[in-house]
Amino acid sequence: MMKLKLSSKSLVKAALKLIPFILFLSACTSSTAPSFLKEDLSRAVKDICKREYHLDIITNLEGRTFWVYMPLENIVTKPAKPEKYIERFLVEDRRNQFDERVLRVNYLIKPLPETEKEQDMILDKSVNTKIFNVLQVIRRVLFSMDNKESKNSPLFFCIVTADIVNGFELRQVFHCLDLKKISYGFISQTEYQHRIVQDTSVSAQIIGDKEGRHLVYHDITLEEFLTDQIRGRIRMKFQKPEVEKNVDIDREVLKIVSLTLNTYAFKDFALVEMTNLDTKTKTILNQAAIFSGPKE
Repeated sequence: MMKLKLSSKSLVKAALKLIPFILFLSACTSSTAPSFLKEDLSRAVKDICKREYHLDIITNLEGRTFWVYMPLENIVTKPAKPEKYIERFLVEDRRNQFDERVLRVNYLIKPLPETEKEQDMILDKSVNTKIFNVLQVIRRVLFSMDNKESKNSPLFFCIVTADIVNGFELRQVFHCLDLKKISYGFISQTEYQHRIVQDTSVSAQIIGDKEGRHLVYHDITLEEFLTDQIRGRIRMKFQKPEVEKNVDIDREVLKIVSLTLNTYAFKDFALVEMTNLDTKTKTILNQAAIFSGPKE
């Protein structure tokens, strides 16, 4: 088995470039399961994953956020034929935040000489299958919840896939409405992947943790989800990359901010403050300017 160094920065950097292939979730289902109540969610998802897919998971419902912790071993592997990609930008990951109705977006993106590189680490195919199976179960249960529970049903769900041998984990946050939209074909597979908030971490606390004790379970807010999705979209656009090397970086970031806030019809803000940490420039826009911002 491949052993990973716990302190390896290259492991995290490689994983950040990865969006695991989430298989298409069909709207069709043969399930005739009865409606579930909110209090049934944790038990139902856990039981179905165990019975149908032999997956031992930990489930936890915090407010309107449903958490799944899936402890596995050796989740990252080296591909037989590494995928090649072009590097055009150096992207340093920076956090965004809401502060007194001001969305502060920070980014540090530097153009680089164009270089061909190889993806030297990927999620093992079996791990992708397990994540997909958990998604299918969550979808089945969510879509079968009692309609009377709709106002209190989960808004987000977070799947944490942990490598308890090497101390590495992948955390993915999904908006339940996005799951419904991809299931019924209202959004594309590519757009669905862009909406998944994905992060990786390396920690000694993950090693041997079969119960998810190192996690801080909390109710994810829409503000938290949006700031993290904007950060993820920036990372994908410039690391993948999805733009040419001579692109107007500030304009592309503004497109991302405008698209994300428009997508979720989020209007509980007064200003957006965009700070380019490379050029030391700051742009402040009001709500009207954001919603009429540049389009693709």
